[in-house]
Amino acid sequence: MTVRTVQYYDSRGILIPSDFSEGGRRLYTDEDVQKLKIICFLREIGLQINSIADILAADNARKVIEVFLEEQERTVAQEISEKNLQYEKIVELKKTIEREENFTVNQIGDMAYVMENRKKINKVHGWILAIGIVMDAVEVGTFIYGIMTGMWIPFIVGLAAVLLGVIPLIRYYYGHVLYICPECHRRFRPKFSEFFWAVHTPRTRKLTCTDCGYKGFVVETYGEKEE
Repeated sequence: MTVRTVQYYDSRGILIPSDFSEGGRRLYTDEDVQKLKIICFLREIGLQINSIADILAADNARKVIEVFLEEQERTVAQEISEKNLQYEKIVELKKTIEREENFTVNQIGDMAYVMENRKKINKVHGWILAIGIVMDAVEVGTFIYGIMTGMWIPFIVGLAAVLLGVIPLIRYYYGHVLYICPECHRRFRPKFSEFFWAVHTPRTRKLTCTDCGYKGFVVETYGEKEE
């Protein structure tokens, strides 16, 4: 703790010395030191001087500090969320640069768009996965039932229902994704037949760009409209 800081706290009225020496130096008691520790702790958790002054001057200090702590908690949580997002972007950019031999600055814009829409595309993937699990459960369950009882009608009905359900599921998926071309950096939606049969990974699909004609793997992102 520097002398200047103690002088500053005095000027703000939150750590007034108990006395002065003959030479005009500030004199502090053990009680003042304890008060200084309180001030330092509150400063460490991010409270502003004005807030600390209000807490120290309040008759109902407990209630006042609870209000300030709740507000500070929300502020810090928001800052942590923003820093985590910033960290994720840094890590993702580093991975892309290391992975791509011919990395260009234009790809940063593509990455930014993908990351901004990641929650939305993850939600689409989540719906697809959840419904797919239910369909698998129907198929496996009715198949086992058929083996155990010799009655295959439930399996046939279940299989038919699953096959009929796959079509709208794929249509839903197709209608909520776009693809970013690594050459022209435009977002596009391919024809359904090409989309359906294309080789793909969890984040990419091998398609032909409708703008520049590039053929190869393109990056999947969220999008409900063609752009």
